[in-house]
Formats: sequence, C-alpha cells, structure tokens
Amino acid sequence: MERTLIIIKPDALVLGNVGKIISMLENGKVKITALKLVRLTKKDAREFYSVHRGKPFYKPLVKFMTSNPCFVMVGQGSNAVKSMRKLMGNTNPLLAEKGTIRKLYATDNRHNAIHGSDSIVNAEKEIKFFFKENELKRWKKRSYKI
Repeated sequence: MERTLIIIKPDALVLGNVGKIISMLENGKVKITALKLVRLTKKDAREFYSVHRGKPFYKPLVKFMTSNPCFVMVGQGSNAVKSMRKLMGNTNPLLAEKGTIRKLYATDNRHNAIHGSDSIVNAEKEIKFFFKENELKRWKKRSYKI
C-alpha cells in the first residue's frame, strides 16, 4: 500500500470546507489513516516548503500556511499519490477539472485548499515531517455494534 501526505490548508478551514473535503477524500480511492490539526510555525513552514525557497511565491506561501491551522493527514491506498493528485485537481482552480477539490473549493492558485505529495519519495519525507512512527500504526478494520 502506498501512502501520501494531504494537507487541508488554512483557506479551506476558514471558509468551512474541511468536512466537504474530507467527505470527498473518504469517497475517493485513498483511505485516511492518520489526521491531526496543526498550526505551523514560520520555522516549520519555511522548512516544509524549502524546495520553493527563492521563488516569488515562497514568502507569501509561508505567510499563508502560518495564518491559521490546517489539517494534516496520511492517505493510504493503491496508487495513493496519483489518485490523490487526480482528486485534488490542477493547482490553478481555473484549470482544474470539474468535480475536483480545487475546482470546488480553491479561490486561486495560491489559496488552493489542499496539498498532496507529488511523489512516493516526497510523500514519505512529508509524512515523517508531521507524524511520528507511533502515530502511523496500521488501522484494524472492525465493525462496531451500537
């Protein structure tokens, strides 16, 4: 099973779209196996997005990602990275396919509601950035009677 990191960004939280996005994730091909609410510090945001350092959008991205909390989660499934990227849609919501998260909930290419890992290698690095190994224990499928 492949894993990917997913971040529901501050704009989605402020606009009240977290539940709608999580519902789309749960109905997709990726199972959420870990989730937590985090408030990134500037130091953490700079480190996480260090690959973009020097690009014109780097400083605004750090400011945006530290403006409010966000939900970070691990998605797991067959072809999780590819499946998640398809469900998210293009970074620019104007170019995103109908029915994708960014088409529905992003306001522009900077405030685009969600992040997903772009490769298996980066997914594992990103997951380790936010989650300790004991937070990633394998979930057991159970049925519960109420």
